[in-house]
Order: sequence, then structure tokens, then C-alpha cells
Amino acid sequence: MAKIYESIAELVGRTPLLELKNYEEKHNLKARILVKLEYFNPNQSVKDRIALAMVEDAERSGKLKKGDTIVELTSGNTGVGLAAIAAAKGYKFRAYIQDQVSKERYQVVHAFGGETVKLSDVPEIVKSMEENGADFVECCKALERAISGEKNVWFADQTRNHANPDIHFKTTGPEIWQDTDGNVDIFVANVGTGGTLSGAGNYLKSKNPNIQVVGIQPTEDSFQSEERPDQEEITGVHPFENVEERYIPANLDRKVYDDWYEVHTNQAYEAAREAAKTDGILIGASSGAAIYTAAKLAEKQENAGKTIVALLPDTGLRYLSTHLFDENYHA
Repeated sequence: MAKIYESIAELVGRTPLLELKNYEEKHNLKARILVKLEYFNPNQSVKDRIALAMVEDAERSGKLKKGDTIVELTSGNTGVGLAAIAAAKGYKFRAYIQDQVSKERYQVVHAFGGETVKLSDVPEIVKSMEENGADFVECCKALERAISGEKNVWFADQTRNHANPDIHFKTTGPEIWQDTDGNVDIFVANVGTGGTLSGAGNYLKSKNPNIQVVGIQPTEDSFQSEERPDQEEITGVHPFENVEERYIPANLDRKVYDDWYEVHTNQAYEAAREAAKTDGILIGASSGAAIYTAAKLAEKQENAGKTIVALLPDTGLRYLSTHLFDENYHA
């Protein structure tokens, strides 16, 4: 019987798990590393899941109606996912994008017919950054103030939208559990909005409370500053430990993770480059951070024989204009 899909919305999820056999062998790792390849989503990132979930939840609740414009503040991938869903469903879309992200993100949003605005072009956001730095959560709050007077606009707000962690509880977590036949000991994920770690982590713990959930944040010197104006960051990954409470996204469940690791941009880049050569997967910087962390866990004697699942958020094709695959670059 023919199997023909009618919308890209039907293609989101059910991404595969791959064991990094060659990477494990090269590093003589004591545990298995399984990576969940979210670039198998239709627009090549884990954010396709929340883009679809947030839009459909807003449609059901009546918050999003025909003729409305979807608005989001994004480091790129959520913007790409929303731009595609908006195109498929007939909405307009406007992305407010962090200035320093790769140009591919702007280009893809435009390709889907979306509009992009740099954060530095929004006075309310600039003021927030002057007061709070480039904190993602505070920038989202500033954007909400900036567009509060507009009509026929729906702000997705991935940092506070409950549909974000909910979809990972409903899909990402169950996929991991089913594909491993429940044989997973450690789950590793980056923290951006907190949705992936919280949703998938809570589902896995609901099946087995002994599963260890590990979050990842960037090191402090991975961010741009006056001393490091050209520093390339791990796009989409934000700090959640040793920061003020107001900087922590509402969608991060602080009780779900058992441990957390810090990763520098160099470490993330090197792991991504290496995985491309050992196992043939072209992944982004945040995915490199997840592999680096999983490998550190796999080196520990206490984890010998265990199964570690690391979620890899996106494709390396979104980073070709950065130094990610430049072997001579050190951030």
C-alpha cells in the first residue's frame, strides 16, 4: 500500500539511534555511546519537534489564528523549524535572531519566506543586553515587551511554552526507551531552553528512576566578551548552573538532572570533527558538546558496560560558514 505524506508535519520525530562504534574503539571507551541523530528531522534539528508542537498547541487553544504572524527569538534552529511549519500551514513568520550565529540560519529562514531581525536592531532588547548581557531568557522577556502593542502576532516563546518539554516527554523520551528496549543508563543533553533535558529526562526517569540524566552548559570563557570579541560560541547552549535564577529558562526542571558538565567551544568543535571522521556523521557544535560529555562519562570505571544515550541536536551543514570544521582554528 502506498505511503504518501501530505505535510512535513508528519515527518517530525522518529529519529534514529546510532552507536559510535569507531569513536568508542578509538578512545577505548568503557561504555557504549548511542547518539540520537536529530538531523533526521525534516529541517535537520531537534527544534522541529517543538516548532510543530508549539504551533499546534496554540492552534488548539485559539491563541494562533489564520492571518496571524508567528514570532520567535532564536539562535537559529527553532526559527528554521517555525519558518518551515509556518510555510506549510500558511502563516507569516518573523525570527529575531542573535547576531553572532552562522549566516546559514538567516538564509534558511528567508528561504521559507520568513523575515529575520537582528537582536541589535531592537532597542528594547539592546537595553536588556546592556543590563543583563546577552542572556537568552532576559532577551525573550524584552522581545515580549517590544511586540506587546502589535496585533495579530503570536509569540511562541520556547523558554516558557509548556509544549516544548511536553513534546519531548511524549516523543523523544519514548523513542529512546523503545529503541534501546529500556536498556539505557545515562541520558546526556545540552541545555538551551531546557525542554529536551526536562521532557525526555522526566520520561526516562518515569520508566526507570535509576537512569542518570546529565545536562551540559558552556564554560564561561566560551562566550564573547570585551576580552574575546571574536569568540565563537556553542550556539544554542546556555548556562543554567552558577547563574542567577532569573537567567534560568522556566522550561528547565531543576530536579530532573543528576549531574552537569561544562564544555568549551574547542572541546565541542574537536569532538564534532572527530565524529565526522570516525563514524561519518556531520553534526553541529552542540552535538559535539554532547559527544564530548558522553565520552567523559564513558571513560569512568564506574560506567563500564553501561549504555549512554547522547542527543545530538542538529546538522553540521548549519555551521559551514563558521570555524567548526577548520582543523587549524582554536576558539
